[in-house]
Amino acid sequence: MIRTARDGDIAVVTIDRPAKRNALDLPMWIALAEAMEAASADGSLRCVVIRGAGEEALSAGADIAAFERERGTVEREEVYGRELSRSFQSIRRCVHPVVAACRGWTMGGGCGIATMADFRVGGPGTRMGIPARNLSLFYHYGELDPLLQSVGYAVACELLIEGRVFTGEEAHHKGLLSRLVPDEEVIPEAMALARRIAQGAPLSNRFHKAALQKLRGALPVTEADLAANAAFALTEDFHEAVRAFIEKRKPVWRGR
Repeated sequence: MIRTARDGDIAVVTIDRPAKRNALDLPMWIALAEAMEAASADGSLRCVVIRGAGEEALSAGADIAAFERERGTVEREEVYGRELSRSFQSIRRCVHPVVAACRGWTMGGGCGIATMADFRVGGPGTRMGIPARNLSLFYHYGELDPLLQSVGYAVACELLIEGRVFTGEEAHHKGLLSRLVPDEEVIPEAMALARRIAQGAPLSNRFHKAALQKLRGALPVTEADLAANAAFALTEDFHEAVRAFIEKRKPVWRGR
């Protein structure tokens, strides 16, 4: 589930599924979008913190075990892709600054959540990676762009193509984490950062967040690019990867 609490003028959005390292199924992605959209519409807020329940993970990403019922057909993929993009973009487009508390596992969609935030706080025990290649997934252009802007082409290739998983120190060195603190200080520092942000003039903070994103301009992506981006869910390799994950074996890639 997704829980929202308020600490003065700061909203704390918690991904609460610790038994699965806070992995998100489709209803949770929808709930995360709703929570962020509600926070963005609340003019009395000054900052939003996203964290995971427990001490093990911000989020291990999407719940792959749910893919067989949530994805894999044209109709289901249309819904899943739309709601997943809505969830990520609700973080990016939130009018308030967003801080991601990256304690522990921040993998796959969890890393995506973090890269959509404006600030990322982690510790030495943080693990950040995007193992899309292990599932024959294609990340959406709208989620790739913030990653590329944060870390550059070479590091993005390490994550997406080589499949590297960075320690907290590596992630900080490569620009994926904004700040590195002891593991037990990740949540307290994320909250302290949010309070420092909240001390500033809210209109100034909101303007600069929007302006920095606007300067990026429209993405140079065609309708054909977007269609090709969504086609992975209908491939044999994607279905094989999901079955292999559930059966706890290595997938056999066929390139189709």
